[in-house]
Amino acid sequence: MKDIYEAPPQMPLRKPAQVMRLSRMGSMFPTRLSFLRSLIRRLAAERAQVTRTLWVMCEEGFGHAVFSVDLGGHTYSLVAVSTDLPEDMRTDRVIATAWDTAYVLFDGVPEAEDIARITANAPLQEAGRFGPRDLILSRANKSVRLFAHVVEALRAGRQPDAAMIADVGYLMRTTAVYGNGKFGIADRATYDTRPGLEGPFAAEMLTVWLIRHFTHALAEHVGRGPLDPALKRHLGIGNSTGLGMAPFLVTHPVLLNNWMMARETALARVRAIAHLTPAQITRIGELAVRAAAHLAQWNVPDPAHQARIEALRAEWAQAATVLQPEPLAQELPLEAAMQHVADLSENTQELMAALLIEPFGELVDGLDGCMSDPYGAFAPPLRDTDALRAQIEAGFDWALGAAYADADHCGQFWYVSEAKMEPRLGLRFSEEGAALESPLDIARRVAAAYNDLPVGAEPVSAFLARHPDHALAVERVTLSARYPYAEIRDNLIAQSCLPIDMLRCKLSFFGASKFDPKSDRWTRITLCQGAPLADQLTQTADDWWLPVFGA
Repeated sequence: MKDIYEAPPQMPLRKPAQVMRLSRMGSMFPTRLSFLRSLIRRLAAERAQVTRTLWVMCEEGFGHAVFSVDLGGHTYSLVAVSTDLPEDMRTDRVIATAWDTAYVLFDGVPEAEDIARITANAPLQEAGRFGPRDLILSRANKSVRLFAHVVEALRAGRQPDAAMIADVGYLMRTTAVYGNGKFGIADRATYDTRPGLEGPFAAEMLTVWLIRHFTHALAEHVGRGPLDPALKRHLGIGNSTGLGMAPFLVTHPVLLNNWMMARETALARVRAIAHLTPAQITRIGELAVRAAAHLAQWNVPDPAHQARIEALRAEWAQAATVLQPEPLAQELPLEAAMQHVADLSENTQELMAALLIEPFGELVDGLDGCMSDPYGAFAPPLRDTDALRAQIEAGFDWALGAAYADADHCGQFWYVSEAKMEPRLGLRFSEEGAALESPLDIARRVAAAYNDLPVGAEPVSAFLARHPDHALAVERVTLSARYPYAEIRDNLIAQSCLPIDMLRCKLSFFGASKFDPKSDRWTRITLCQGAPLADQLTQTADDWWLPVFGA
């Protein structure tokens, strides 16, 4: 008989009331459970190799290429198309209709007719036609200044300026990585049980990693020379992300719960470690130094966010004192580390949490198998309206009591742009469109349902028969009894709601770093920075949390 699995000891999980606030979600850092990290570990475990199966490129880098990789017993191919984009058409906005490069992740190795179809349609993106073997659709624009500099340096027989590479960090940035049936590509259900792609956004992350590989190859081709591997490894893939990503966390409550639950369980496990080995103490000290170096290299143009980074740097110097050998040699040292930062900013607390998880892969890596949602949103129904009332008071007390008719509490509304079919955020009292509001106002809806509950108990079905408009609120309350981290515990239509917090939370689970907010509604990030290159996928390839240039 197989041994019965015993979960490692753990401390109590941090309460949802603490974790699921926008300000804390907007302070999160990537961890070893982030989707890119999980993917790279899988690729390394399989000793995956990337093969360039086709390269049809002119001297200036326009044409198409195919890169293939085996993962989990299947072959996937990135078909990349590079075009000569006029400068006046280059924009990262979703309204763009042309890009420097376009991509399809193809299921298998494409034949000539597949390549002809994809090269004709991929540059059209939304306007193109795609099929069931097209798994992911993406596009990217060059970082024109850095790409031109790298090419110029390589053609002159020298390496590009290291400071410039450190400052920019990517040769291209994507403006979308589409999956799950978008624009006619394959539904996720066609591949979500395949080994290696079963995790959340695994196919998208594989696409981004292969795009990075292509951008390196394109720069070397146009520059007619090889990039230094150390410089190449620091060149990730940039990304511009806006409001289109934010509602996902609201419309996928079970998935959000599973992500957060895995992360909080990982933290609870490491906090329960009674004593550290000398090697673990040394490792944690190294990571503390790395975090400080990463913060020192993280600079953004926006004054408010730069001030936030500088405050984090100062606090980290204080926080890191508990990560020295003497305090780490005490009993329950990682629990003590979290307590040490409890009165500091949420930025510092979340950086500490991410760091403490990092050295303990044997304790936490298996949790990445719990982060998908194979069964959908289901929870046992509540027995009657008294149980519904009790669950609202237990899980949605934060939503009750606000005056939702006041401008401060309902000044914004979410809607879907008719032109681009993308989520947007409007100002209720100065812009049109509130009549087409998307149902992301969970707090207001639950409060309204609570106010309409009868004095005596009755079946929930009878209550909904009289108040069908409360169906969504009842569904969310019912789910909350089973999924405690499913709900963002803030009013998402309040004037104070900052969508950037939702973006950073989701992007941290992707594995993003170097957040560069351009407003409270969109940000630039870097993905895969410091990640192993295609020829560096070894069993020790996973050490790239918070990469530091030159380290």
